[in-house]
Parts: sequence; C-alpha cells; structure tokens
Amino acid sequence: MEAKFEIGTQYMEGYKNKKLCTVTDILKTYNSKGDFVKLRYVATHEFCGQAVTDYDVNQTTIARGIA
Repeated sequence: MEAKFEIGTQYMEGYKNKKLCTVTDILKTYNSKGDFVKLRYVATHEFCGQAVTDYDVNQTTIARGIA
C-alpha cells in the first residue's frame, strides 16, 4: 500500500477546537515475514507555542480534515 498523502500535507483536526496539523513523516509497519501490516502518519500541531506530535494518524483522519 502506498501513502495517499505526502509529507508536508496540512489538514484541520478536531470538531470544537480545530487545529492545523502538518504531516511530518510516514510510518510503514511490516511483520517478521516481511508482509506489510499498516501505514500510519506522523503529524504535528502547535499548542501554546509548543509543537505537539501525534505518531498514530490514519489516512481517514487526514482525508476528513482536507475536505
């Protein structure tokens, strides 16, 4: 499976407290046999002047935030 979104993609996350997030990395997980297991994105956003990083963002979250 290939990544649907590139590094640098920006999207809005949240319902009441919307925040602008930016994809900073793409993580691909493989099992011991070398089979692809899952794809996750790393995204950051700013909170009170600090960068907060989420290491487990899926494609649906990003797609929902772009549309």
